[in-house]
Amino acid sequence: MRKLILSTSVLLVLSSCTKNLLNTVPVTSVSDVTAFSTSDKILAGVNNLYSQLENASWYGGRDIIFNEQRGDEFSQNDGNNATGANVWNQSITASGNFVNNVWTAAYSAINAANILIAGITTTTVISDSLRQNYLAEAKFVRAFSYFSLVTTYAKPYLQDTSSPALPLRLTPSTSGGDNTFPFSTVGTVYAQVLQDLNDAETGLPAGYSSALLTASRAHKATAIALKTRVYLTQGNYSQVETEAAKLVPAAAPYQYAAGTATHKLETNFATVFSGTYTGPEAIFFLPFVNPTEAPANQSALAYNYLYPILYLNTAAIVSDPVFATGSTDARNALVITNSTSQRLLNKFSHNTVPYNDYVPVLRYAEVLLNYAEAAANNNDPATATALLNAVRQRSHPGYTFDPSTLTPGSTLVATILNERRIELLGEGFRTPDLLRRLQPLPAKTGTAGTAPQVLPTDANYVWPVPSGESGYNADAPQ
Repeated sequence: MRKLILSTSVLLVLSSCTKNLLNTVPVTSVSDVTAFSTSDKILAGVNNLYSQLENASWYGGRDIIFNEQRGDEFSQNDGNNATGANVWNQSITASGNFVNNVWTAAYSAINAANILIAGITTTTVISDSLRQNYLAEAKFVRAFSYFSLVTTYAKPYLQDTSSPALPLRLTPSTSGGDNTFPFSTVGTVYAQVLQDLNDAETGLPAGYSSALLTASRAHKATAIALKTRVYLTQGNYSQVETEAAKLVPAAAPYQYAAGTATHKLETNFATVFSGTYTGPEAIFFLPFVNPTEAPANQSALAYNYLYPILYLNTAAIVSDPVFATGSTDARNALVITNSTSQRLLNKFSHNTVPYNDYVPVLRYAEVLLNYAEAAANNNDPATATALLNAVRQRSHPGYTFDPSTLTPGSTLVATILNERRIELLGEGFRTPDLLRRLQPLPAKTGTAGTAPQVLPTDANYVWPVPSGESGYNADAPQ
């Protein structure tokens, strides 16, 4: 793992493009010796955590695209592997750049979190309350990173919790010499993710001094919302309900309020993806306030969806009546048709440089759908249906589902999953949702060719351990 090891001075670099919303006077370099000697330098380390998540090779764009390419909602125009054709057609291997880049970016974020945790645990230059806040933010970033990795490179939780998953690094790497590191099991990694999120929930504030900070920096609701996703991935529906109930009242109108934070569905669906990006639905977004932060062409969501590298697969969710000509569902307005009659997703509309659409990571609609799916699986159809209606009727006021689609049990679950595909289209959920339910990755066709069905038992159902890791780590599975 030598490629993943960065020195403290590198990890605590805060360039002029790094989260200036947290610190109006960016620090350009922090040495190993003085990295934690002042509150400003410590804040630089906190800022760096979020910049790690914004890496264009990871959650700043590419990883979301990969999770859509591996699924079936989109067809591919470009047969070039540089735009992910080998991801779309399921042929990418351990030596592929994308397989290595996502892994490297996520472990860089983990190491940044570990360095910050170690550096501020005993420092006296900040108050204890601020230290707890920063420690909680670091644990959130570490949990998010490990969850992203374990759902991409390891067997799904419901398939096998005892197989090797990832190296679980919980201490900082600031020099070479620790390349060999054992792989922890799927179950162990999930346990660490949940431990970090529970600690984060305890230490995080309810909100921050501005809507922008609350939308772009981890707070209590952020940790809780991610827990609903993690528990849903585990099939632990009771815990999904327990966590979701912290954010969602027992009856409509569904709204969470604590401190300076308020979370609820936006009245206008399109507002989630335009304007300030800091409305109440934004539980956690990655902002690109400074144009120089924004991802370049092939990593940008707008570029991929509108250039277009990817266009909507007419055999997939875009065939739902929500997206039919004449549909009055607000979500239909974010699907457009180009000059070659391809249907394109226009959620991310900044299709010129800079590509500075904010990246949605956690929003209130997902929490409602997580809660609804868990309730439907837990024999609570009334709660599930009420939450489902809240999401649908936000975009289509007065809509009434056909009663036959709300029959308790598997039919209701299927209706909720369909709504999830509509609501979260293009936000990177399709492949993780298929994997967590142990469903095949469907066969598909596109301008770039065809892609085969991939079964849960197939070797390429999840991505392999990258060649960069197996080449350095003698304990990596071979």
